Amino acid sequence: MDFFVFISEQWLLVSLLVALIYALAISERIKAGKPASAHQATLLINSDGAKVIDLRDRAEFTAGHIVDAIHIPHGEIEKRMGELAPYKDKTLILADKLGQHAGPVGRQLKKAGYTVRRLEGGMSEWANQKLPLVKG
Repeated sequence: MDFFVFISEQWLLVSLLVALIYALAISERIKAGKPASAHQATLLINSDGAKVIDLRDRAEFTAGHIVDAIHIPHGEIEKRMGELAPYKDKTLILADKLGQHAGPVGRQLKKAGYTVRRLEGGMSEWANQKLPLVKG
């Protein structure tokens, strides 16, 4: 009960706190790379020559991935970052299962100087939109 009294009496401070938390969440999301819808990712790949980095495990990658995607599981990105050097001038599109691992990997890659976008909704959204997948 005291909590609700506090909120009603200090509504300005509570509103400011909520606004700051929201701003922090937006800031952290952008630091990890701007999200790209499946349509935007397709345009980037076709026009800009963007490269897809698939962060899922081997079994999921083999079951279906985007054409010409580079497979680097999210746990191995730090030790295999050198493999991405030829694509330093390209946009890297990070694709994982649902979007949960792309954020931390995106922050690492942006810190290393890469241009990063995150596939919004991950590969599950790509598959839901019936976009092409390569198996094997």
